[in-house]
Amino acid sequence: MNSRKPFFAAIASQLIAATLTLIAIYICFHSFNLKISPIAGTVLQGVLAAVVSARLLQPRWWIPIHLCFAPALLILQSVDIPRWIYLALFLILLLLNWNSFKDQVPLYLTGRLMKKKIQAILKESNSPFGFIDLGCGFAGTLCYLSKRFPDSKFVGVETAPLVFIAAWLRSLPYPNCKIRFKDIWKTSLAPYDFVYCFLSPVPMPELWKKAKLEMKPGTKFMSNTFSIPGVKPDELIELKDWRDSKLLLFSIERKPTHAKV
Repeated sequence: MNSRKPFFAAIASQLIAATLTLIAIYICFHSFNLKISPIAGTVLQGVLAAVVSARLLQPRWWIPIHLCFAPALLILQSVDIPRWIYLALFLILLLLNWNSFKDQVPLYLTGRLMKKKIQAILKESNSPFGFIDLGCGFAGTLCYLSKRFPDSKFVGVETAPLVFIAAWLRSLPYPNCKIRFKDIWKTSLAPYDFVYCFLSPVPMPELWKKAKLEMKPGTKFMSNTFSIPGVKPDELIELKDWRDSKLLLFSIERKPTHAKV
C-alpha cells in the first residue's frame, strides 16, 4: 500500500489505530470497569498509528505526524480558533504536498552530507556541465551547487505550487540556476550531463526508462536512496547519516546500433 499510495497508507494507519483504540477502551470499561481519559485515548491512538505506519514502511517523517495527530485534534477542540484557519492550514498542507497525492512522491529534502558528496562528484567534470534536479523541493541542493559551480547550468523542476514558489524565490540570487513549474515526465533530459532525483520507489522504473531513452551516452543518472528494480548501479555510495542515505550512480551507455547487411 505504501509503495503505491503513501497518503492512503497514512489514512489507513489512523483508521486502524482508531479501531484498535476503541476496542481497547471497550475492553477496559466492560471487563475491568476502567475508564480511559480522552487524552490517554488520543495518546494511545497516536502510538498505535505510528506503529502501524512503521509496519506499512512509510517514511520515518510520518511517525511524529501520527504521534501528534490525535492529541493535537483534542487540544484544538478546546481552543477557540476560527474555522477558516483549519481550512487555510489544510490548503497549505495540500499545496506543499501536492506531489504526494498526484505522483506518490512525498516532499523529501536532500541532506547536507548528500550535497557535499554530489559536489565532490561534479568536481570530477573538467568542463561546465548541465545539471537538473527532478522534483527539486525548496531548491536547497541547486542553490548549494550553483554557488560552487558558477560556470555550470542548474535547472530544477517542481509541481507542488507553494514549494515551487519558495524554490523560485530562493534561486533568484543565482543567475546560473533556473526553477521551472513543470512535470518531470514532460521535461526532456537530453540537455543535461547529470540528472538527480530524490523521489520515491514508485516512479523509479519508468524514470529509468525515460533516462535511457533521452540522456546522452556518458552522462550520469543520480538517485538519492531509491534504487531501480533489477538494475545494479555503477556506483553505490553509503553516507551513514541519520536516515541511511545512499547515492546511486548510473552511467548512460551508448545506445546499440544495428549494422546494415
